[in-house]
Amino acid sequence: MSFSQDAWTRTAPIYDAILEHPFNRELAAGTLSTERFRFYMLQDGVYLIAFSRALSVAAARAEATDDMVTFAESAREAVVVERALHESYFRQFGIAPEEAARTEPSPTCLGYNSFLLATAYHAPYEVLVAALLPCFWIYWEVGKHIMAVAASDNPFQAWIDTYADEAFGAAVQGVIAVADRVAAGARETTLAGMHAAFARAAQLEWMFWDSAYRLEGWPVG
Repeated sequence: MSFSQDAWTRTAPIYDAILEHPFNRELAAGTLSTERFRFYMLQDGVYLIAFSRALSVAAARAEATDDMVTFAESAREAVVVERALHESYFRQFGIAPEEAARTEPSPTCLGYNSFLLATAYHAPYEVLVAALLPCFWIYWEVGKHIMAVAASDNPFQAWIDTYADEAFGAAVQGVIAVADRVAAGARETTLAGMHAAFARAAQLEWMFWDSAYRLEGWPVG
């Protein structure tokens, strides 16, 4: 069994919980509140900066030139393509650029960003690849699932289309291939670290959607 197949099987309950979370069920139904989606988009904008930095570090640390290209292109896509999606929703929901620029990370967003950047700079390259994979893979699977069940005239259709898109799927498959290749030559301790990083990132994906649904803020200050 490949690393990706094994990691996905181990974390299947987390993925199931993501699909069942009210944020994603209401997004599919087109009934998610504007307030919750606005919160999510603003936090996602903060997250994508850290995610693209981690991808850039992965590109710099990669030994295989194909891997360098995979992660460098993904870092660019995270900044350029998804920023365009955010900006279109910012206009739709009346979010001024100044509001987006001054948005501070929620506790969950800060935790996820810190996890990715700490992994990028301090963990083995193989573990970094595993930590990055859930954001790609889970979003693709969620996008496809919601596409199949989404209500017609869904106000969040652009979001659904982005993550169910075949081009995004091809990028996901590329990162899966990198993960499986580096895992095949990894030591047992490194492989264990890869599984731990994949599982933690999957948990943080659930937490990110949950934090948006709860409109999470800092408890003091």
